[in-house]
Amino acid sequence: MATRKPRIRLVPRHEPKPAPIHPFDRLHGTDTGGLIPGATLVTGHPNDAHITAYYAIAGSILDGMVALWLQSNPPYEIDRYTFLDVGAGKGRALLSAALHPFREAVGIEMNPLLAAIARANIRLFEASPNASPLAPITLLEADALEAPLPSTPTLAFMFHPFEAPVLRRFLARVEQHYADRPGSFDLLYVNAEHASVLDRNPAFTRLFNGMVPMSPEDHLADLAEIAEQKEYGSTGDEFCTIHRFTGP
Repeated sequence: MATRKPRIRLVPRHEPKPAPIHPFDRLHGTDTGGLIPGATLVTGHPNDAHITAYYAIAGSILDGMVALWLQSNPPYEIDRYTFLDVGAGKGRALLSAALHPFREAVGIEMNPLLAAIARANIRLFEASPNASPLAPITLLEADALEAPLPSTPTLAFMFHPFEAPVLRRFLARVEQHYADRPGSFDLLYVNAEHASVLDRNPAFTRLFNGMVPMSPEDHLADLAEIAEQKEYGSTGDEFCTIHRFTGP
């Protein structure tokens, strides 16, 4: 009697899904997207324990924060301010800020890999036919606790780049550097997990505290970028604060 051959069942191959491309990157040919856990961003620096994940700000939230800041009646015209992105990552906030008429847009990023990507993104953005930067862009590959602070009025930006111990040390640098120029340093703080550190510091005055919404397009992109992990979610807005250094 003939032996029956086993039936072979063909299993379709599932190709991995391509990573979603954020609308900002589609528009400018840049690479600012993705969520990178903090554990993979260590550099051997003593403050590695205090860094957070990389995730780029929605451009609409940054624009909303700048609008709220302008409503606070800053002491100087916007074109006198240096926009300082503390923990610039791949550079999306830095590039988005350059679309506003700041004196210049400066980013500080300590991680060598992220800094290299940010420099490439600056070149792509400046060559993009869809971008018309109003401010010159500079990236400093440096520790935020050591990088030079601007001599001009400064609007700093943070998307929760580090935990409270480093934040306190950074604010101490700000107090020392701007001590004779109260009102010359403002801070836009997005995902403001340690806003209480600023609120408890008598040298800083809170100008805004609340939720800032992102555009529907940015929210859809946000949902797509974080869909394959469970640690983070997206509600379509971010808890933000704005503080001004007003002196001791």
